[in-house]
Amino acid sequence: MTKMNALLLKDFYKAVHSEMLPKDMTKSVSYFTPRKSRVDRWGHVVNFGLQAFCKIWLIDYFNENFFKLDEEEVVKSYQRIMDNTMGKGIYDIEKVRKLHQLGYLPVEVFSLPEGALVPMHCPIFGITNTDDGFAWLPQALESLISAEMWYPMICATVGHTYREIVNEWYDKTCDDNVPRRRALGNFDFRGDQGVDAALKAASAWCLSFVNSATVPVIPYLEEYYNCNCEEEEVAFGAVSTEHFVMCSNFAVDGDEITFLRRALTELYPNTSFSCVSDSYDYWNVVENILPQLREEIMNHNGCLLVRGDSGDCVKIVTQTVFKLWDMFGGTTNSKGYKVLDPHVKALYGDSITIQRAEQIFEILEKNGFAAQNVSLGVGSFSMHCIEEDGMLKPFTRDTFSCAIKATYCEINGKPYQIFKDPKTDKIAGANFKKSQKGCCLVIKKDGKYDYIDGFNWDCVCDNPRNELKTIFRNGELIVDESIQDIRDRLNGGKF
Repeated sequence: MTKMNALLLKDFYKAVHSEMLPKDMTKSVSYFTPRKSRVDRWGHVVNFGLQAFCKIWLIDYFNENFFKLDEEEVVKSYQRIMDNTMGKGIYDIEKVRKLHQLGYLPVEVFSLPEGALVPMHCPIFGITNTDDGFAWLPQALESLISAEMWYPMICATVGHTYREIVNEWYDKTCDDNVPRRRALGNFDFRGDQGVDAALKAASAWCLSFVNSATVPVIPYLEEYYNCNCEEEEVAFGAVSTEHFVMCSNFAVDGDEITFLRRALTELYPNTSFSCVSDSYDYWNVVENILPQLREEIMNHNGCLLVRGDSGDCVKIVTQTVFKLWDMFGGTTNSKGYKVLDPHVKALYGDSITIQRAEQIFEILEKNGFAAQNVSLGVGSFSMHCIEEDGMLKPFTRDTFSCAIKATYCEINGKPYQIFKDPKTDKIAGANFKKSQKGCCLVIKKDGKYDYIDGFNWDCVCDNPRNELKTIFRNGELIVDESIQDIRDRLNGGKF
């Protein structure tokens, strides 16, 4: 993105709020809260992305594009934009100068742990100022925080939902030692809203699975979530053909069997790979070409994943399993379900929605097959939309109605518990826009998070019962976890 004065990363109206606030305000506290779910099956959201946000924006971006710059350069770049849009003399330029002179962001961010399942209405994290002269700053950062934080949480919730589906059907149909983290992979990169969104989506997906087509998620997670792909499972790609490969070889060979034989015996004799098989006639490949390659397939030191890429994906992938069983056989596991010979497997790529995943596993189970016989791919649709009750529900900030609201301030040493409670929202019958009042104590009740509001800051800031813990303070990260820490938390230690 364009490098700019970091203090410009806000909505215009934020530029003038510092002058509107009550005089002599020395402290403010705001909370980021999912106020309402617009997806029927989700009553919670997975907390994820705040550690990366603090590193990328509150530390690196502010240091490079604000604090390390010359003071006059910072002031002039701010004035140039504001003078020619808002008007001269409308805003306070001294706050910009004073913040630069301070040399760091005087804020504290306190949060529930990443990987936590957070119910609606419960604060996920909060922000407050640490210097009396900057009570305006936490809400001035609202636009940046809100824009960056809702999407990784949505994607982490999407990934967790697929993992819950996998857990259900693997528990029922697979041996207990079959890993779940490789059951699905994400293929959303090309359909995301740019590289930044793709990295958020893939890193969130990797809380629940390790298969990913997004190569840059590995350096992203290594940099922001303390892991190393040389030493641990961060994310894995796969050897796979594409239509360019299949069609160009067909143009030369006049068939598909020639290339497939070469892949099995010359290119990848000791490597599993998937072969997209629908460039011309999918069922011809499955029913006629694969039987002709039986010897090569059974002598292959790896697994051939037969990949469909068009048509009714539920029917195609399940019928492929049945046909592969008839051709190559397999075994019956300890739970009485059929498992294909390890040389073959069915795969379907980026068309697998939540509902389709459930349908595929259900059909396999009803026909006596274990869920592990298929490898499934999740594309950009599922990272951006869900289908419920015949309706498409696109994901936005309002999917969970995420908002950052100021609920507490101190003026001349006196505490004030502030809140919003619009009557028009009550008339509409929702009332989800009602904010907390005062500072919040987030506690665990019966293993789930809940909150109590109505406190002053001194009652919650060092309270051992409060699950909101400081993760960032005065330009420095206080809590710096690994992706494995977060995976274990989300998956109950069974990643």
